[in-house]
Amino acid sequence: MRHTMLCIVGAAIVSAGCAHASATERAQALVRAHQDDEAMVFLKDWLRGHPGDVPARRLLVRLLGLAGDLPEARVEVEDLKRWVPAGDPTPYIELGHALELSHEFEEALAAYDEASSVAPLSPDGPREGGMRAARWGELEQAGPRLEEAVRRGARDAEVWHALGLVRLNLGDYDGAERAYHQGTLAEPKAPSNWLGLATVAVARGDAEAALMAYEQVLARVPRFADAELGRAWALAKLGHKDLARRALDRAEELGAARANLSRQRAALDDSSPVGPPSGPERGSAPQ
Repeated sequence: MRHTMLCIVGAAIVSAGCAHASATERAQALVRAHQDDEAMVFLKDWLRGHPGDVPARRLLVRLLGLAGDLPEARVEVEDLKRWVPAGDPTPYIELGHALELSHEFEEALAAYDEASSVAPLSPDGPREGGMRAARWGELEQAGPRLEEAVRRGARDAEVWHALGLVRLNLGDYDGAERAYHQGTLAEPKAPSNWLGLATVAVARGDAEAALMAYEQVLARVPRFADAELGRAWALAKLGHKDLARRALDRAEELGAARANLSRQRAALDDSSPVGPPSGPERGSAPQ
């Protein structure tokens, strides 16, 4: 759980930029050392002398949320508003992160929605709300927000992947396929959207499409055991049992789960129907 929280906290650093990297990086190092209180003290002292350091204040808001000090986080959000342009959704997005870190998920989603309203042309608010709702498993909440982010211009592979995953789990295979396909165009070298396409094909029982997609995954991540399991499933469904056995042998070399290997080998040996492969996605692949 703390790892997930640190990922949210650490995301504030990514957009910090070189100018303020030293302050944010020092605070982040303290957080990694489980010295959250010291990090907050450092950031408050820093901001007294550098009140316009937006990345540092964003990080402080998230740390206050992590500590459960929402009143103080709200104060910092109000200060943050003074240092960003009018109509900038950043303060509301940071408030959402603080609320999320305090496990106030409904209020967090409302803050992301406020970010969407404050900046009606920006994809940032609906993107953040949709991505976070998808992470929480709130698929019905995530879908419309991600679609709105796309309508406003979000075109990165991550948002397409999240939308594909939401649609897949809601049973909208056509919509999932469209989203995953767009994700492969947005970032051709990344494996995750290809894995999504493979998962859609498996759900449909389309072995030929699954084989093509799993081979695309393996072209990007050659040592991905679960993709070899998927490839073996597709080959078996297509009647290429010798090739399927070789794929299973390769999956075993790569550390595939014994239970999955045994199940697929048993299906090959007794000519029983081959069940769908077990593995991730349902939509993520190692980078």
